[in-house]
Amino acid sequence: MTFRATKAFLSGESRTTSTSHNRVELKGGPTSSRTVCSIDDQQTGDECMEAMSLLHHTTDRDLVFQKMKETFQYRQQMLHDPQQSADILQTFPRFLDMKGLILQDFLLMFGAETASRFLGKWETGFKDKVIQEARALRETPLLKKLLTSALNENPDTADEPEWDSDMASLLVLLHLLTPQPAGRKRPKKISVREATDHLVKFQKSCQSLEDHLRTTEGSPQPYLLASGTSKAQVSSFYIVLDRKLLPCQSCTSLGAFDELFKSHFVFSMKYDDALLSLYTFLQTTLYNIDRGTTEETPRVKELRAKLLNKQ
Repeated sequence: MTFRATKAFLSGESRTTSTSHNRVELKGGPTSSRTVCSIDDQQTGDECMEAMSLLHHTTDRDLVFQKMKETFQYRQQMLHDPQQSADILQTFPRFLDMKGLILQDFLLMFGAETASRFLGKWETGFKDKVIQEARALRETPLLKKLLTSALNENPDTADEPEWDSDMASLLVLLHLLTPQPAGRKRPKKISVREATDHLVKFQKSCQSLEDHLRTTEGSPQPYLLASGTSKAQVSSFYIVLDRKLLPCQSCTSLGAFDELFKSHFVFSMKYDDALLSLYTFLQTTLYNIDRGTTEETPRVKELRAKLLNKQ
């Protein structure tokens, strides 16, 4: 989905819940316009234009990060202007060749504590509980393979592992937060296997990344593209956005997924419908962003209560 197409959905992003006494407007999530704490050395006017011009030419990594930080507030204004947001990667092309810029913008938006929460909490407090909870589900061949990979067990067959332990555990979570029908335009529920393809795709490292991009028209975006010798042996990750590749700084599946999640906020991108419950759960439960102002399904609330109370 392109930036321009995504912005067309924004009028439907907010929801209003009503009771007999009051109305609470829910606006939380990645497309919300939010007040960012004062950031030093933000460029405006001609100085901002000069910094953006320099970003197109310099090869100095430290200078790129400095100038990207100095133009952060200008970039946020662009992203929340429907007339300019579609051009963000043309205006700031260093996202396409410089690793770590998504992480820096998210850090500027939310601070170090929020930025580190997912990686700090998943391994220590949630991964094992998610696996334990999924054991109660009706077992399908896909879920069985994912649980085997998540637990680092040897598969019963000669099949390759279904991703590494961390990515498999995230896809197990998707089984607990299955995609819901999206109204009249999608009366049929999407399968977990189809939803998985909206989150991460694999390509052999010997194959052309450009060939992959030529086949992505109409594909849900953003998503992770994993490149390696097998799903369990990935050497590099990319975020595919607007049919362009943004290299991930992390070479681990958990770190790459963290960058994928953060890219929604950095680029003000609506969650994919098939992954809405998954992303909302992670946003409100692990990152602790906009809880109370983001619409959540009963299943998201129920699973949060279960996992937080599980010993």
